[in-house]
Amino acid sequence: MMLVRKKFFTSENKAAMHNLRKKRLLLFSFLLLLTGCNPGDKNSKHWYKGNLHTHSYWSDGDEYPEMIMDWYKTNGYNFVALSDHNTLAEGEKWITVTKSRMYEEGFEKYLEKYGENWVTHSLDSGRIRVQLKTYATYKSLFEDNDFLIIQSEEITDKFGDKPIHMNATNIQSRIEPQGGESVTDVMQRNVDAVLNQRKETGMPMFPHINHPNYFYGVSLQDIIDLHGERFFEVYNGHPMVRNYGDSLHPGTEEMWDRINLAYAQKDQPLLYGLATDDSHNYHQFGSAYSNAGRGWVMVDSDSLTSRSLIHALEAGAFYASTGVLLEEINFNNNKLHLLVNAEPNVVYTIAFIGVVAGEQQSKVLKEVVGTKAEFELEKGHLFVRARITSNKLKPNPYQENEYETAWTQPIVYTK
Repeated sequence: MMLVRKKFFTSENKAAMHNLRKKRLLLFSFLLLLTGCNPGDKNSKHWYKGNLHTHSYWSDGDEYPEMIMDWYKTNGYNFVALSDHNTLAEGEKWITVTKSRMYEEGFEKYLEKYGENWVTHSLDSGRIRVQLKTYATYKSLFEDNDFLIIQSEEITDKFGDKPIHMNATNIQSRIEPQGGESVTDVMQRNVDAVLNQRKETGMPMFPHINHPNYFYGVSLQDIIDLHGERFFEVYNGHPMVRNYGDSLHPGTEEMWDRINLAYAQKDQPLLYGLATDDSHNYHQFGSAYSNAGRGWVMVDSDSLTSRSLIHALEAGAFYASTGVLLEEINFNNNKLHLLVNAEPNVVYTIAFIGVVAGEQQSKVLKEVVGTKAEFELEKGHLFVRARITSNKLKPNPYQENEYETAWTQPIVYTK
């Protein structure tokens, strides 16, 4: 895919922030101001495409890390976080290849691609055993100026029968699930553990809430009661995560707005929305499987390093997507301007969604059918974000009849 160069700026005006806080209009210093620049400008930033939630044979994925990284790199991604459950790809680990033609052929493809000098394997009682390569070993095969692998962990915890999963991106050492006395307590302890490691190591890293509707383990109120969490998955490509909720539970997009309404009322920084694959299955495809390529983030960063990417994410300088690409996002003088990187014969609907002061739910404030739109924020808007939906069906959807979509991050009125 073509990366489009744009330039973002963050507001650092402390006096303005103070005034906005006093008025409970929820501003965080990471708010971005987006302005265009000439393609030849060497100081311009770049869009980088990445997936922050991926699994391999190191936990419950069904493919070797090298084969996974090769798929993402070949398919135009710039960074990937391998986030296996409660483990890092370090130390010695062997797997026994499942006795089925599909997985045996998977091993044969792996061996053919990387060779006997790379693949350590043996035969034991007729079963193929393979030693997995570590992150420190395999990353050198792939990393270059256009591709980065970020070490991550999916901290997999629970409270009673409720699953609680949180990713730690750019983690430097494994974090044990922290446990706790309630769902919120478990989440808070795990958030704090990641942020403590960040403080201790000086390395940028962040936690994010995974698929809150997975077995409906994490409620709206559980997230509202958190402190220090800035990210959650508004879209996850696993078929069991119920992004759209049901008659008794809100979908993740509705949760997002209700959480940010509560955060605005508490003068707490806004929550940002990610789209991820949560890929596990690399040999079988369709809505019954968790495949690669379903959701990603586009991050506007000055360089392809974990530090720069994380700083850009924390500044809100990104959007989430399941297929729609944006050519331009500008927020300046309280006007949010969007331009879609349109495909031929595809129709786009741009909806500006937000909450007005005094109201208790979000609504569509303006809707435009087309490839560009603008919305002007007013003092009464607690926050506004955009959802851009196409009439193009996803080629390998999370569920049937799913259309390609993108979500910008919420922004607030500034003086």
